[in-house]
Amino acid sequence: MRTLDFAPLYRATVGFDRIADLMDRVLTADVAQPTYPPYNIEKTADDAYRISIAVAGFAPDELTVEVKDGNLHITARKATEEAERNYLHRGIATRAFERRFALADHVRVSGAVHEHGMLHVDLIRETPEALKPRRIEIARAADATPVLEGKAETVN
Repeated sequence: MRTLDFAPLYRATVGFDRIADLMDRVLTADVAQPTYPPYNIEKTADDAYRISIAVAGFAPDELTVEVKDGNLHITARKATEEAERNYLHRGIATRAFERRFALADHVRVSGAVHEHGMLHVDLIRETPEALKPRRIEIARAADATPVLEGKAETVN
């Protein structure tokens, strides 16, 4: 296996800590990623997304959705069954799980809905006004007043 050293990159960049952390996590992550529970990520509009997770067998009060440190954490803990059941075949997995999704900058969770054995988490990307493009009006040369050293010059 090949090991990559990003130390020179970290010394030459300022303000990219989040990207560096993400690269570290990807490179040190286990090769065998958990596949339970299955999930979909879909783009529902230009700046809207939905994560749908199959949570059959879990009630809404057994699920937790949290945003912490720029990550979306979804966890499930099944309450202990009071009556012991005798299954002939048990194909619906109800084991506890934790899923994490790294959220991009300016993405917020707008809501979560549990329906028909699926948990839908809606996300919206909200671009701040300072980052949105803005149009600059171009004045005509005859209409513009020249400014020299912070004072408007009068034309005679």
